[in-house]
Amino acid sequence: MKNELKLSELQLKEIALDLETKIERGLASEGEEILCLPTYIHPASGKIEGKATTLDFNGTNFRATVVALTEGGIEMNPEDPKEKDLSVIRSQGFTEHDLLSRLSEFVNKIPLPENTPVGYCFSYLGRGLPDGDAELIRWSNGIEIPEMVGKPVGKPLLDFLNRTGKVTFTGIKVINDTVANLFAGMVKPGYDAYIGLIVGASTNMATFINADRIPKLGKDLNWQGLIPVNLESGNFNPPHLTKYDDGLDERSDDKGGHRFEKAVSGMYIGQLMRELFPEDDFSVSVDVKALTGIINFPEKHKKNHVKAAKRIYKRSAKLVAASLAGLIDLLISYDGSIKRIKITAEGSLFWSKVKNCRNYNKLVKRTLKDMMADMGHKKIKIKIARIENANLVGAGIAALS
Repeated sequence: MKNELKLSELQLKEIALDLETKIERGLASEGEEILCLPTYIHPASGKIEGKATTLDFNGTNFRATVVALTEGGIEMNPEDPKEKDLSVIRSQGFTEHDLLSRLSEFVNKIPLPENTPVGYCFSYLGRGLPDGDAELIRWSNGIEIPEMVGKPVGKPLLDFLNRTGKVTFTGIKVINDTVANLFAGMVKPGYDAYIGLIVGASTNMATFINADRIPKLGKDLNWQGLIPVNLESGNFNPPHLTKYDDGLDERSDDKGGHRFEKAVSGMYIGQLMRELFPEDDFSVSVDVKALTGIINFPEKHKKNHVKAAKRIYKRSAKLVAASLAGLIDLLISYDGSIKRIKITAEGSLFWSKVKNCRNYNKLVKRTLKDMMADMGHKKIKIKIARIENANLVGAGIAALS
């Protein structure tokens, strides 16, 4: 077990290079393992100013506030953001009209300025549209509203808000949570490249890629310059997974899909304890909270369980570092002038803290630093930052762009 969960420097590099290859396939063609979904919004940076009504629909929670961007930074009402539990969305027969009604009812209770644009962080799989809206590809988290699939999610909400609300909104831009993190990282400019990273219940990355490096755009869209790309990297199927990963995948709802996410994210990695110790009756719902609990309170658990929990936790961090190394190596191959990179990271797992073991974010930083040196990028400066309310900040930047 010890050797199977341990990744050598060579294996980590092979994972990074495999991801690079698959990202380029995703940039060239639709339907690849790494989807590489373009977002058709050029984020304004540096001098961006104004107010935007920002919405964040993440999981079954919905938040709303007004974000003001000024030369001095970000301003948000101290009492905001307001939050609403939308667990009811999982109810059988819940419709698009039901959803729009609940969202607008909630938004209309908040004091909002007249004639602001709307930035909508919609954290479900969507395909960006040239007008800044997004088309829903599929739901997740047990939600099923079939009449919304394959259609824009922004304009119907904007129309509903303008029809039922007290104020008028001027337009809407839709991004996902990873792209929102990418945008939020630009509030303080000065870097040559930016990456948005999520490592929580799920995992994903987003970055800017020049249009001429995205062959699948074709010639129909007259789009130039840097384009935000939502990689959907959780679906990456990396080399060097184990029989324990195979067992977890076999028992999952989407067998064969999201192999990287199943090896990395908080929703899944606790379940690896069940695969490692099938005789020890771990719960089917064992999650990352249970995993870190084993690490933090070793006196309450078997020694072999504690060792395994640490190995799973460390491997997850190293896999994330390898994915970042692969993406950064690809970006540098596209633009050799890149010297400073900012990664805006979000997610409960990425910023988790444990006892008697290096915290997750520090494991990622250490491994990434070593990999950068090994891949010939020792002089590249990388900053990993956390921005409060990044989803809402990024949505505000999108709305004002």
